[in-house]
Amino acid sequence: MSTSIQQFFIIGVNYRKTDAAIRGLFAVNHDQYAVILENAAAQGLNEVFVVSTCNRTEIYGLANSANELIDLLCEVTAGDKKTFTERCYIKQGLNAIDHLFSVAAGLDSQILGDYEIVGQMKIAVKFAKERNMIAAFTERLFNTVLQASKATKTQTELSGGTVSVSFAAIQFLKEHVTDVQNKKIVLLGTGKIGRNTCKNLVDYLGTTNITLINRSEEKAIELAKELNLQSVGMDLLNDEIAAADIVIVATNSTQPVITTNILAHTKEQILIDLSIPNNIDPVCKTISGITLVNVDDLSKINDITLQKRVAEVPKAKNIIKQHISEFCEWHCMRKHASALKSFKQTLQELHVYCFDEIEADKEMIQKGVNNLALKMRRLHTPGCNYIQAINEYIEQPVFA
Repeated sequence: MSTSIQQFFIIGVNYRKTDAAIRGLFAVNHDQYAVILENAAAQGLNEVFVVSTCNRTEIYGLANSANELIDLLCEVTAGDKKTFTERCYIKQGLNAIDHLFSVAAGLDSQILGDYEIVGQMKIAVKFAKERNMIAAFTERLFNTVLQASKATKTQTELSGGTVSVSFAAIQFLKEHVTDVQNKKIVLLGTGKIGRNTCKNLVDYLGTTNITLINRSEEKAIELAKELNLQSVGMDLLNDEIAAADIVIVATNSTQPVITTNILAHTKEQILIDLSIPNNIDPVCKTISGITLVNVDDLSKINDITLQKRVAEVPKAKNIIKQHISEFCEWHCMRKHASALKSFKQTLQELHVYCFDEIEADKEMIQKGVNNLALKMRRLHTPGCNYIQAINEYIEQPVFA
């Protein structure tokens, strides 16, 4: 009940100040996320969640200082604290809250308006909630964030069109590959980004000459059946890459899954790495005939859709402002919950005393409580409001 907004912090690195290689040092996988939450609980923190995508790694939480969150991250990732603090951003209180809303709305995405981040944030919060690291403050905050994100999606064109990191890969292929329907494409990784990329390949490039490979072979088989594609097991990875014209990697490995050894055959190929950390060894670009692009390269793609999105930013910010105000109002009233409960009990006793009734008029009581709550929102003198609200209550005609 005594939680202060000033206790809410966000620490992180994103595409603005770090390249894909540095972001990869601080990327958090499933197992590392679990350890972070365990360590947070051991340190007495009880509201923490982590967002780790190709564009960013961020920890949000209630803490005594940002340093507590920085230590949680750097203790489990490959990067060191010095490197992180030189490149990170730290936000506190309302600034941290505003950042969270902006991220969920796509305002802080590497490609403006990229809406895929919302799904990733939902998964992150659910993971933390299952481990009892989401309590009243964070739950209400994130629910309000989702409301704002949905309103931005439906009331503006910020996410209009089809521009995202996965779709930018399609645009790149359109610009650099002719007769793409006759090119053999290998897609490694069928998670959310892999699935989106695969569907975009089929829908926008009109090709089904795609072979899917995934560590869990069942997922690749399922998606292949859905889209009438081919799939093979990981044991055939090297052979499939050797035969491919285009290789797209959307895996979640901590180490490169494609290295120069696999590409030793040397042929004209386009390699697209949608993973953070890099799952295609950057050295591969030095091989003759290899064109390698990663998420940072793809984010530079600009078109008319993105230009239209820029014009929608002010609308999105106004929506966010309204929802932040609603959250702050809830937080303010939550602090007064004890006083309102006590006030309600006082009115009930007063009503029973005056009318010698067993039960007070519930509607009348609630009206009195709502009146006090309204005064508390407008003014910052709860004691005076309390007395005034009682006076107004007993001045009603029913007491005359």
